[in-house]
Amino acid sequence: MELIEIIKKRRSIRKYKNDEIPQEIIDELIEALIWAPSAGNLQSRKFYFIFDEKVKKNIAEAAYNQDFISEAPLVVVGCVDENKIAKYGERGKNLYGICDVSTSIENLMLVATEKGLGTCWVGGFDENKVKEILNIPSHLRPIVILPVGYPDENPNPPKRVSKNEAVEIV
Repeated sequence: MELIEIIKKRRSIRKYKNDEIPQEIIDELIEALIWAPSAGNLQSRKFYFIFDEKVKKNIAEAAYNQDFISEAPLVVVGCVDENKIAKYGERGKNLYGICDVSTSIENLMLVATEKGLGTCWVGGFDENKVKEILNIPSHLRPIVILPVGYPDENPNPPKRVSKNEAVEIV
């Protein structure tokens, strides 16, 4: 599959089959994370891969009871490492680090799509509760929860804005 096809095929999946993800695919997802670009190549990010059912349920509760999260066989929590990005001051903390995690997660989402997996970016959650559940150190800030698994739904593609509306040629 061409990369543009993978990009267009990716969907936000909120229903998952109970099928286990093979370890070789998990390894490829991790590779996708760590090979993403980062500000100053500081790689100011940390990811938690959660397979434990009780922990996934607690994470779903911390995400304002978005129960579909706990149905996925894997839940990834992506965090900014504020110590690593501190070199860039407030802009680093409030932008670059978030971009670093975001590019990594996008890489993972595209590899997941290529492998027949579904994902859903979840940004609505109580950061402090997630930190408590995972015992995340104070210098790490969770910015995304990403359930990953084999889709049990096939949503239609969402409408997109026109190229003219999205892009200004200068």
